[in-house]
Amino acid sequence: MRMETAFLFDLDGTLVDSVYQHVLAWKHALDEEGIALSVWRIHRRIGMSGGLFTNQLLRETGQDLTVERMERLRHLHAEAYQAQKASVQPLPGARALLQWLGEAGIPWAIATSGRMETARVNLEALGVDPDRSVVVTRDQVRYAKPDPDLFLAAADRLGFPIGNCMVVGDAIWDMLAATRARALGIGLLSGGYGREELQQAGAIRVYDDPADLLQHIDEVGGRR
Repeated sequence: MRMETAFLFDLDGTLVDSVYQHVLAWKHALDEEGIALSVWRIHRRIGMSGGLFTNQLLRETGQDLTVERMERLRHLHAEAYQAQKASVQPLPGARALLQWLGEAGIPWAIATSGRMETARVNLEALGVDPDRSVVVTRDQVRYAKPDPDLFLAAADRLGFPIGNCMVVGDAIWDMLAATRARALGIGLLSGGYGREELQQAGAIRVYDDPADLLQHIDEVGGRR
């Protein structure tokens, strides 16, 4: 009996070309609050949970971040990100990959560390209706990546054992969360992390982008 496979996708940098819009939105938010942090340091933290992002900020800047200040930062980031909506586009092959999985009868879900207020921009660009497809956002779980909660919740909503799932992501936080969930991680280079970084974080295969993954889907449990 063949083991059935499901695919769990991160969103930013995995299906949608939006990582750098998030970086610039966070830069704007931090500048508004008078917190100096280099753009490259922000990029390294895209995809992690808000709590971990806060801890990283504390270590980097030494500034006191109250709950109220973090809420202001979150809203400033969301506003700045939504202002860039027109530049957010699906990555090459993203729509084709999801369409192919659907036609092949292979279940898939999206699990993102973003809240719905920003994820909605990406989903609209991708043409995914969260009322008709399984989408799990930060609003729906206790902890985000690198904790495994998002992927565990997505697998549960699909009705699949997490051990039968392939987690596809562009950041080390996705691969760490996949490992902790006991799923297999597939890395994509489309979010700016290097091949070696993704492999060291647990990726069993690394591809350029969704189009490249679709070309090699049979290597990771897909069947043409």
